[in-house]
Amino acid sequence: MAHNTSLVIALLHIFALSFLNILVISNGFESGEISCLRSIKESLEDPYNKFKHSWNFSNTKRGFICNFVGVTCWNPDENRIIGIELGNMRLKGQFPRTKNCWLLTHLNLSGNELTGTIPSEISDWLPFVTVLDLSSNNFSGEIPKRIWNCTYLNVLRLDNNQLTGLIPPELFLLYRIKNFSVANNRLSGPVPMFYNLTFPAESYANNPGLCGGTIGSMHGCSCEFSCSLQTRIFGRLGFLYGVGGGGIL
Repeated sequence: MAHNTSLVIALLHIFALSFLNILVISNGFESGEISCLRSIKESLEDPYNKFKHSWNFSNTKRGFICNFVGVTCWNPDENRIIGIELGNMRLKGQFPRTKNCWLLTHLNLSGNELTGTIPSEISDWLPFVTVLDLSSNNFSGEIPKRIWNCTYLNVLRLDNNQLTGLIPPELFLLYRIKNFSVANNRLSGPVPMFYNLTFPAESYANNPGLCGGTIGSMHGCSCEFSCSLQTRIFGRLGFLYGVGGGGIL
């Protein structure tokens, strides 16, 4: 029932945002989705013209953005984006500005030449994202802790980048996650304990500093701090479900 409550809240958010978009369009202003796509187009370099020629904003017909390369919509006759697929287009630049893409549930930027860090604001920009594929790029820096706030994530692929530091232990709070990989990076420390799944060693391969979980102990790596943090959070969640479960259910 707790999961059902979260789903109802999410649907209410989507409905509210969709209603606001309708009001915006009817008043002659640019919708959030169009602003989102403009920002992405301006953020990314497209040296081989894989998508930018298609993303022409001079058309004002309802649903015109649904014909853009890589864009899928909730309804082909409305400007409400559900997914953006820009994989393997040899794009350059940094993670695009997606702060107006509230309703986006799928974002695939894999197989490009993107650099820089994954922004810490990602959960604010993409609150309903279920599939996030940033694999096979050149992203560096740490995995942002706040990514766990993307609570609807089913797929999170960060493999084949240049990411460093710890895998945030908070990721185990992604209780909907089904597909996860950080292979072929430069990560260190313990692998996270996920809420309801154990991912195979292949999901963590070629990160010499990682240890624990399905990959075992490596190079004297210690998981004392991160594992104890997860244990404390698991304990608190168990207490909350035990004490407040009746009220939630």
